[in-house]
Amino acid sequence: MSTAIVWFRRDLRLDDHPSLAEAAGAADRLLPVYAFDPREFGEREYGGPRSFAYEKTGGHRARFLRESVADLRERLRDRGSDLIVRHESPETALEGLIETTDADTLFHQALPTAEEQRVERAVEAVCADHDVEVRSHWGHTLHHPGDLPRSPETIPDTFTPFRKEIEVDEVVREPIDPPDGLPGLPSDGIDPGEIPSLSALGLDEPPEDERAVLAFEGGEAAGRERLEAYLWEEDRLREYKRTRNGLLGAGYSSKLSPWLNLGCLSPRRVYAEVERYERERVENDSTYWLVFELRWRDFFAFQFLRHGSQQFRREGIRNRTDLEWREDREAFERWCAGETGIPFVDANVRELNLTGFMSNRGRQNVASFLAKNLRLDWRWGAAYFETRLVDYDPCSNYGNWAYVAGVGNDSRDNYFDIVGQARRYDPDAEYVRTWLPELSSLPADAAHEPWAARELCSAYGVELGVDYPEPMLDLEASYERLR
Repeated sequence: MSTAIVWFRRDLRLDDHPSLAEAAGAADRLLPVYAFDPREFGEREYGGPRSFAYEKTGGHRARFLRESVADLRERLRDRGSDLIVRHESPETALEGLIETTDADTLFHQALPTAEEQRVERAVEAVCADHDVEVRSHWGHTLHHPGDLPRSPETIPDTFTPFRKEIEVDEVVREPIDPPDGLPGLPSDGIDPGEIPSLSALGLDEPPEDERAVLAFEGGEAAGRERLEAYLWEEDRLREYKRTRNGLLGAGYSSKLSPWLNLGCLSPRRVYAEVERYERERVENDSTYWLVFELRWRDFFAFQFLRHGSQQFRREGIRNRTDLEWREDREAFERWCAGETGIPFVDANVRELNLTGFMSNRGRQNVASFLAKNLRLDWRWGAAYFETRLVDYDPCSNYGNWAYVAGVGNDSRDNYFDIVGQARRYDPDAEYVRTWLPELSSLPADAAHEPWAARELCSAYGVELGVDYPEPMLDLEASYERLR
């Protein structure tokens, strides 16, 4: 009797899961496995003249992961199977299970970054030692690499040519329905294992805040519920392009990214639902724009296939050795705490710290301030997002940070006018005053630029340097250096 292992990674779903579908159809016995890799938790360091340590996975992201694994286990049990959970490296966990079950095949999802591929190679080496066949599938992006107009290693380094090539003759594979039932486990004696607690992972419970845009609950069930609510129940997709730069509330964007990035939702399933929405409700620039964003996500994933670890280097894929980066820990810590004295930056960072989420508009402004105005090593900011974001994806996160920093997939040296952006996207300062209650009494202009309205601030009982920080730099002077 054949025994197959399905090693789950960032594909924590049953729907549209090529590895699971093939394994379920080919094996007599099936062993689904997830390993909480200790290397994904605790402190990590960047090298350099002044070493920078960061926590790889923070509380919000770890909570979402635990919930997603728990949901996967429940869905597998509903189909007559189970999820074997281990708290050790995948190669160690899988070797033990291979020896216990005499498994002959291992199925897994292939992923694009060098770190993920190193783990794959370690697992493949274990399988080779035990004469276990390895079959990998690609399922993390909307487009399969084999369906691109050219190989990922030769795609353009800028998004627009990539998008135009894809749209000429687009191929998106049909999502695979989840199996109704699954082969049984190889043995009744296998310990399913416990999902490690946050404390076992070295983490505290993340804060909860009633101002959060959404209560992000991990798992395929919650992801499908969010997709259903956004498209069908609330009918938000028809206005997505107009509202996508919002800052407050659940409805301004789809907020599917946490489920997409852990694989609780398939991008091909989202695409299929958008197509159905276009047939049954409306097809417009908003429905196109959600798919447009999925293509951005694909673009960064394929860029990592092309450039590998160069994406994580300070000089980036453009090899920008002409830029001087500062390593000022005090300035960085003020940015991390949301204490820069620039309200739009601080409000966004505080939302991130307290909820694990930040809008796309906020991410661009916060990143631009750190990389352009402060000229701090952009990778410090990217690493902080890696810790904090509930929707962290290595390719999108580091790709977007490099893009904003001027070392990635953009040949222009652009920057954001922070106050101008705040006034445009938060004209009444509702967002700033929501996350900076110390400024809640101020009129909008003063809330966005308190250093320019000191007397007015004092009249409303707000003293800079006491109730709210003085700005840590002269914004206008910093823009002059960038022009």
